[in-house]
Amino acid sequence: HGATELDEVGTEVLPRRTPAPAWLPTTKGEEGDFCLRSSDCAAGLCCARHFWSKICKPVLREGQVCTRHRRKGTHGLEIFQRCQCAEGLACRLQREHGPPDTSRLHTCQRH
Repeated sequence: HGATELDEVGTEVLPRRTPAPAWLPTTKGEEGDFCLRSSDCAAGLCCARHFWSKICKPVLREGQVCTRHRRKGTHGLEIFQRCQCAEGLACRLQREHGPPDTSRLHTCQRH
């Protein structure tokens, strides 16, 4: 049943339309849509790795956990990338009561 349907669909004649150039996206990607770069995503989203592809993910807000990269180039090694902190926020070591440096958790904080 399934194979027959596929054969029928494959032989249909579709109306010819002039496709938009591949480099000119028709709409900006929403959260979870595949992307190549952040400019492919709607406002408030960035393009970040998710497994072996890239999808539009939300830019981080104040208090959300962020990733601080010690060495340049390590961002590409992550399998689940996070977006950068939103404008006006920086990824800093979370301040906690107690001995300094007990937590390695970084969060988006106001400058």
